Amino acid sequence: MEIEEIEAKLLGHVNQPNYQPVKPKVIAKKLGITEDDRKPFKRALKRLIRKGLVRYGSNHLVKKPSAEDGEKRILGRYQRNAKGFGFVRPQFTAASKGRDNDIFIPPRRGKDAATGDLVAIRTYMGRGLGGDQRLCGEVVEVVERETHRFVGTYYETHGLALVQVDGRVFAEPISVGDPGAKNAQPEDKVVIEMVRFPSHAHDGEAVIVEVLGKRGEPGVDLLSIIVEYDLPREFPEDALEVARQQGDLFDESIPEGRRDFTADTVITIDPIDARDFDDAISLERLENGHWILGVHIADVSHFVPEGSALDAEARNRATSVYLPDKVIPMLPETISNNLASLQPDKVRYTRTAIIEFTPDGARVATDVCKGAIRSKRRFAYEEVDEYLANREPWKEKLTPEVFSLVGRMHELAMMLRKRRFTRGSMELSMPEVKLDINSDGQVTGAHTVENTESHQIIEEFMLAANEAVAEALADRELFFLRRVHASPDPKKLADLTEFVRDLGIECESLESRFEIIRVLEQVKGKPEQAAVNYAVLRSMQKAIYSPEEIGHYALASENYCHFTSPIRRYPDLTIHRMFDLIEEGVRPPQDFGQMQIEGEHCSEREQRAAEAERELVKIKLLTYMSTRIGEEVDAVITGVESFGLFVQSLEVPADGLVRIDSLSDDFYRYDQTTHSLVGHHEGNSFRLGDVITVRIARVDLDRRELDYQFIEKTGQQSTKQPAKSLGGKSGGKFRPKVQGSGMKLSTQSSRPKKGGSRGQTKSQKGTPPSRPKKEKRSKRRGR
Repeated sequence: MEIEEIEAKLLGHVNQPNYQPVKPKVIAKKLGITEDDRKPFKRALKRLIRKGLVRYGSNHLVKKPSAEDGEKRILGRYQRNAKGFGFVRPQFTAASKGRDNDIFIPPRRGKDAATGDLVAIRTYMGRGLGGDQRLCGEVVEVVERETHRFVGTYYETHGLALVQVDGRVFAEPISVGDPGAKNAQPEDKVVIEMVRFPSHAHDGEAVIVEVLGKRGEPGVDLLSIIVEYDLPREFPEDALEVARQQGDLFDESIPEGRRDFTADTVITIDPIDARDFDDAISLERLENGHWILGVHIADVSHFVPEGSALDAEARNRATSVYLPDKVIPMLPETISNNLASLQPDKVRYTRTAIIEFTPDGARVATDVCKGAIRSKRRFAYEEVDEYLANREPWKEKLTPEVFSLVGRMHELAMMLRKRRFTRGSMELSMPEVKLDINSDGQVTGAHTVENTESHQIIEEFMLAANEAVAEALADRELFFLRRVHASPDPKKLADLTEFVRDLGIECESLESRFEIIRVLEQVKGKPEQAAVNYAVLRSMQKAIYSPEEIGHYALASENYCHFTSPIRRYPDLTIHRMFDLIEEGVRPPQDFGQMQIEGEHCSEREQRAAEAERELVKIKLLTYMSTRIGEEVDAVITGVESFGLFVQSLEVPADGLVRIDSLSDDFYRYDQTTHSLVGHHEGNSFRLGDVITVRIARVDLDRRELDYQFIEKTGQQSTKQPAKSLGGKSGGKFRPKVQGSGMKLSTQSSRPKKGGSRGQTKSQKGTPPSRPKKEKRSKRRGR
C-alpha cells in the first residue's frame, strides 16, 4: 500500500466514534497491515503525529488529539541546556525558521525530554533567562524519542556505578546499576540504554549494553560517534549478496540500447588518493563553434536493482559518511570502487548527459542517455593545475587528444563560471581548512586547501549537468527530487543590511542578491572580509531535498537537482531511475507526498552525517588542544553573545568560548544592533571577524567544551578565513545553521570525495573523576 493510503486508513480508524486508544501494532493488525507494509505504516503514523492529527498517550497508546491540544499544543524539537532549561523550535509553522522563534522551556517544565526529542508543549507568557517577558512553554508530552542510546564514560564513586554521558545532553551522570555483565571498568567508553530519562523530579537510570574501549585509546572516539549518531556499520549479508551477484553478471560488453562512447576521448579528474570515480568528461568543439559537453556519470542504477536488499540498505543510508579517519559508504566497495567506478582503460557503464552550448556558453540542448565509456586517462587535481600553469611539458606526457581536451575543458569551464556569477550565483571567500591526522587518528596540525582552477573545472561541469538534467525533467512537467535552497528570510536580510552598514560599508538593501554579490566583492582582501562573509552565510537557509519548485537561491537557478554522484548520494540514484523509465516509454511515478518523505529522509541523513563529522572533528581538536593548555594562539571571533565571544583558532579550526567575565579590563555590554560587546573605554569593543590573541585555558573532553582566555586584540579584522565552524558553538544574531553538504555558496567543499578511505577501519553521586590519517579529500561535485 502507498503511504498516503495507509495514512488515510489509519486516520479514519482513529477518528471512529467508538475508538479506544491502543498501541500501534493493534491498529496495524486491524487494518490488515502486512509485513511489507510495516515500515510505510510506521512512517504514516509519524507523519500524522507530526501534523498533530493523532498523538501518543501513556504507554505509547495512539490517541486522538483533544480540542485543547488543537488550540494550545505545539510540536517541536527540544534542545536541553546543561543548566536544566531548554528551547523548542516549533515545526510546521512559517515562523519556525530560526532561533528567534524558539520557545523557552524553564528548568522545571521540561519533564524528562532530552535533546532531539519531538515534544508537545503548552505555551504561556513568562520570564526568560534575563528576566524579560517572553513566550515560554511547558512540555506536556514526549511524542517521539530521538534515541534511547547514549555514549559516555563509566566511573564508580561511593559504591555507585555511573556514566557521564558525552556532550551536554544530561547535566548529571546516569546510574547504571550493576555493570558486571559487560565487565565495564572505570574510564571505559560505554553505550547505555536509557531505562528512565532524568527530569527535575527523579534521576535517570540506564543499563550498559556495550563497552567500546578505554577512553582515549585510538579508534574509541570514532566508535563513540558511530554509536552516538546511530551510523551504519557493516552491510547486511543480503545486501552484500546482491552486490556479488551484480559482479558475477558484469562482463564489460556493451548491450543494445546503450550508446557506445568508448572511442571518444574521456578523462576523469579526482583527488590524488581517490578510489572511486563517478564522473568523467568529454568535450568537442563543432565547426559552428558550439560546444558538445559529455558528463558521464557512473550508472549505479544498473548495479542496484530497485526494491532489492541492496537498494533498501542504500536508501536507508542515503549518503556516504565522511569522518576524519573512516568513510562509511552508501554502497559496498564491490560496486563503489569497482563495478560502477569509471576506472581508466576499462569499459564502464554510464548515465550520460550530452549538453550543447553556444560559442559563448549558453546551453541550447540536453540529451540524457545510457552510455558506455573507456576513460583514456585519470588525472589528479594537482596534475591539471600543473598543466594550466605550464602546458608545454605536458605535450610529451599526454596524447594529442587528451592534451587538447584539457585545454578545451578549461576554456569552457571558465566561460560557464563567468556566466553563472553574472546571473547572480554567489561565492563566499571561505577556504577550507583540513586537519592533518596521523595513523592513530590524532590531530597533528591543519592546512588550508585552495579552490584551484582544476577544482573549478569539475565544479562547473557538475553544476551544469545537474541544472540541465533538472530542466529536462521540468520540461516534461514531472515532479522529481530537487535540490532546493529557499530564499533568505527578509528579516534576516534586513538584519544583514544593518550589520554591513554598521561596519562602515555603504550598501543598498541586501534583499537584492546582486547587492550582496557587490558587497562581497567590495570587501575582498579587506579587514571586513571575514565579518561580511560570516554574516552572509548565517543569513542563508539550508539547502535540502524536496519536490517543491522553489529553486536554488545560492545558484540563482530555477531548476536544480543532484545527478552527478549516485555512488555516494541516494537522491542522484532516484534521478537516474526516472530516466531509465523515460527511456522505456514509461512515465515515472508522480507521488508528490512520497517524494516529500524521500526528500525529508535524505535531508535528515545528510544532516546526520554532517553533524557526526563535525562532532568527531571537534573531539579530535579538543584532544589536540588539551595538550596545549596555557599556550597563546590567534583566533577570529565567529559569534557574539551577551555572555561572551565564540572564537575559532586560526592555526587549527578549534572553536571555543571567551567568557565575558574573563574580559577584566572593562565593563562590557552586548549591543544587539551592532552584534558586538562594547566597553566603556574608547576602543574597547569586539565584533564578528575581529582577530584576538587568546590563551587556551580549559578543555573538557567529556562535555566537549573549550574555553579561551582573552590576551589582546590585534586592532583590525582578519582577512584570513578559517573554515566554516567544525562543531563549536556560534553566537550572535547570525548564528549558523547546520550546513553539512547542504548550502555551499561556491566555497571549497568541506565534503570529501566519495567512497575511498585509508581507515576502514547530585552530591550523593559525586562527580566524575578528572579526565586526565586519513586526510579528507575535497571535490566539488555540485550542490
